[in-house]
Amino acid sequence: MSEAGLPGILGDRHASGTAIVEELGAESLRTGRPICYTSVDSVFQIAAHEEAFGLERLYETCRVARRLCDPLRVGRVIARPFRGDAAGGFARTANRRDFAVPPPAGTLLDILADAGRAVVTVGKVGDIFSHRSTGREVKAAGHAACLAAALDALRPLPAGGLVFVNLVDFDTEHGHRRDVAGYAAALESFDAAIPSIRAALRPGDLCLITADHGNDPTFRGTDHTRERVPILALGPFIRPGTVGTRDTFADVGATLAAHLGVPRTEAGSSFLDRL
Repeated sequence: MSEAGLPGILGDRHASGTAIVEELGAESLRTGRPICYTSVDSVFQIAAHEEAFGLERLYETCRVARRLCDPLRVGRVIARPFRGDAAGGFARTANRRDFAVPPPAGTLLDILADAGRAVVTVGKVGDIFSHRSTGREVKAAGHAACLAAALDALRPLPAGGLVFVNLVDFDTEHGHRRDVAGYAAALESFDAAIPSIRAALRPGDLCLITADHGNDPTFRGTDHTRERVPILALGPFIRPGTVGTRDTFADVGATLAAHLGVPRTEAGSSFLDRL
């Protein structure tokens, strides 16, 4: 607290982000103390009022926390700004920022950077990879904006390049909140965008759609869930079929490396021959 110049903190426990902000938002406004909480993931989250506490001050507080969390190998420190008041309620804003532990060397993005390939990352991908080898970063909020940005980046992309987009609303807005109707609407909206994605793909292009975990909005609690996650492949050369149950999520990176003709990733095995 002293290193960040804070009068103290609130929370200091496992919690749902939306619930703890609603519970302690008014006290945070009154005292100037940010709200600190965590979940079952390796994260330390700090929420504060975007205007009263200050957005840049929140980011700087997270940078201090990131340094202090480094010896503990905490995966991410997450800034969770919110707005509102006790009378009207509180809501988190789109100015979230993740301060992540740098990934191990040899990610697909590192390999592409070393090969001089074009890379465009959309949404929070830049934060997750600590802005290393993330190419041109495009910040966008919401599924529609992220998809539009990804398609805009894909059209002029040189051969051998990569567009990497994260659609976080499935997770943050609907999965964690157990918002079944919102999740269903988001899926329908994404399904409706598939023809636009297909139309943007050129001969030889490959699009992989997957996730790193489940977040079933019908399950108990507010944490990630552990169902198997599908891998969907789109592209002019794709044959109907299955890639089987994969041993590791790293197979996605290995497959993209094989498709792009760059050295293989250290982890994972390619399923390109099954597409």
